[in-house]
Amino acid sequence: MKKLILLLLLIMLTTTVSAQKYVGGDISMLTKYEDAGVVYKDKNGTAVQPLPFFKEQGLNIMRVRLFVDPSKDNDKGVCQDLDYVKKLGKRIKDAGFNFMLDFHYSDTWADPAKQWTPDAWKTLSDTQLYDKIYEYTKECLQQLKTAGATPDFIQTGNEISYGMLWGVEGTTANRCYTNSSAANWNRFFQLLKKAGLACREECPQAKIILHSERTPNPNVLTDYFDRMKDNGIDYDIIGLSYYPAYHGNLNTLETALNTLENKHYGKDIMIVETGYCYAWPLAGTTFDYTSTYPYTEEGQRHFTADLVAKLNDHSSVKGLLWWWPEDNGNKSVTDSWWNAALYNHNTGQPYAAFYELKNFLDGSTGMKENLRESIADGSWYTLDGRRQSTRPAQKGVFIHNGRKITIQ
Repeated sequence: MKKLILLLLLIMLTTTVSAQKYVGGDISMLTKYEDAGVVYKDKNGTAVQPLPFFKEQGLNIMRVRLFVDPSKDNDKGVCQDLDYVKKLGKRIKDAGFNFMLDFHYSDTWADPAKQWTPDAWKTLSDTQLYDKIYEYTKECLQQLKTAGATPDFIQTGNEISYGMLWGVEGTTANRCYTNSSAANWNRFFQLLKKAGLACREECPQAKIILHSERTPNPNVLTDYFDRMKDNGIDYDIIGLSYYPAYHGNLNTLETALNTLENKHYGKDIMIVETGYCYAWPLAGTTFDYTSTYPYTEEGQRHFTADLVAKLNDHSSVKGLLWWWPEDNGNKSVTDSWWNAALYNHNTGQPYAAFYELKNFLDGSTGMKENLRESIADGSWYTLDGRRQSTRPAQKGVFIHNGRKITIQ
């Protein structure tokens, strides 16, 4: 019996990861849902206040995006001006969360295909843009601090895999591909350096994140972060987007993580955006994962559990944030529902996947509950406690004879 107890303790200790990890979501639309009268509930159907409830469930970080002048865009999801972010950021901080600020440096959505310069900045020369991004970043951070919404993490750009502030919409200039001119890259580096300098001056304790979504392309990722290292870009964290619908299976993510870790950049990694569907496919889906994770509540939960287990195998991964988890049943708030939210639009209750997220902090996903049983009966268990009749045929992480085993 003593040997069994010692074995259990040893396994628990060796599978425990650093407590300095962060899990939560991008809740940039929360204010709009609340203003529309949306009611958030717990799994029993009891109405709750969302931020305290999220905190009670073990989440510890929330992200909010910031646009320069969102009034220029008619998309209902593009509404986060500085005043909006100051108010929501203060609520996030007051509720005890870490606050991640996501600068878009645009009037509209910024992503790898859209990095358009804000209308008010379009006539500026490159040199003037360097000054503008510094002044704008600095002014925003000063106002956030005064409002009681000091960021703990700052993204200097959103999914800036190919640069940012390209110019007027539709231009092909200023993009930074692997074969782009040195001039384009140098322009990008100057923008990043100026934005980063403002962050260091105003929020010296905050961690700066460089965000790319090139998760399926490890060669592009390493080219990108090699350039950042070689050109002295000051940042702390590699931020990645990972959506199976667009990026592929979990092995694709594993390859990206292994590749980045093997480069020894000396940076932590955060998955700053992820999501998986509970019913219908996402618009523009390019990868069908439904043979493993059906578009159901259970399929979404199963994906989330396996994602958490995968990330917990990597000590460099310190953050996991679900994108738009709060989407909840009022279509008037946005142009369309987000089919990878964590709330049931009909009931206002969280889907089961919501409760899986906190296991990223534990580094266990139900492991401790299963260790004794797996040793006692020799069976295989999923990390969330489901006993398997035989050795699992599917890929994933399982518990057998008191050990965590990955089946490839």
